[in-house]
Amino acid sequence: MSITSDNSNGANVLVTGIGGFLAGHIALQLLKQGYRVRGSLRSIGTSAATVGLLGAHTDGQLQNLSLVQADLDSDGGWAAAVEGCDYVIHTASPFPPGYPENANALIQTARDGALRVLREAHRAQVKRVVLTSSIAATNHGDGQAPFTEENWTDPESPRATPYYKSKTLTERAAWAFAHEVGLDLAVINPSTILGPLLGPNFGTSVGLIHHLMTGRFNGIPRFGFSVVDVRDTADAHIRAMTNPAAGGQRVHHRWTVFLAQGPCGHSCSFLSGPCLPPAVTRSL
Repeated sequence: MSITSDNSNGANVLVTGIGGFLAGHIALQLLKQGYRVRGSLRSIGTSAATVGLLGAHTDGQLQNLSLVQADLDSDGGWAAAVEGCDYVIHTASPFPPGYPENANALIQTARDGALRVLREAHRAQVKRVVLTSSIAATNHGDGQAPFTEENWTDPESPRATPYYKSKTLTERAAWAFAHEVGLDLAVINPSTILGPLLGPNFGTSVGLIHHLMTGRFNGIPRFGFSVVDVRDTADAHIRAMTNPAAGGQRVHHRWTVFLAQGPCGHSCSFLSGPCLPPAVTRSL
């Protein structure tokens, strides 16, 4: 199937892990652009909460939303999830808040789950799959900053945490499968994803900011890390889905910010301008 550069409004898109931070923003943008969105959930029992969450940020587009149950650790449900879809955006992947008790299980869930999705996407002859990877799969090998799409993390490196390994081995497996069967695949490699929450719950990345804002850390050294706005990352996935030139490409998506203890004595983010007073940071 061919992909044209203009948006295919009305097309069916499977968004895996739709209850997640990034996936929710992707779904919202797709719905507002006129796409029909099918979202996968590990448990269909959370569907009411997901509909309520997305419904609070849409204006009459929920009639184009449907939800299905499919778990990365099981074959069941994925064929039905992909059936009839024009595109697949696969964001679902485990992201533990700390060091996992079972690193192999984390890697297996991420890699095998992605391959389950890709196999069914290939069988269903979707136009393209967009996979959410990470700079965790690019920035921890033998390369040096600035890192690009040409760099890969070495999963045997002492710097490679179980999460870094899971993202690297999953993306490697996805590319190997896509090349083997001729599946049109594009991959987005974002850095730490931050931005507006759709509801009261938050995951690992936003949790870091919560810890900073609530005084969880008594002090913090000056260090830099890359961030991206969740709305930009969602937009990048949709553009990668529809842009003909994106097929077979990795997209390194990041912007660097430095954290340090500001003159007020609080841990602050220094992008430009003075350190914000505590009253202001609490209201953001």
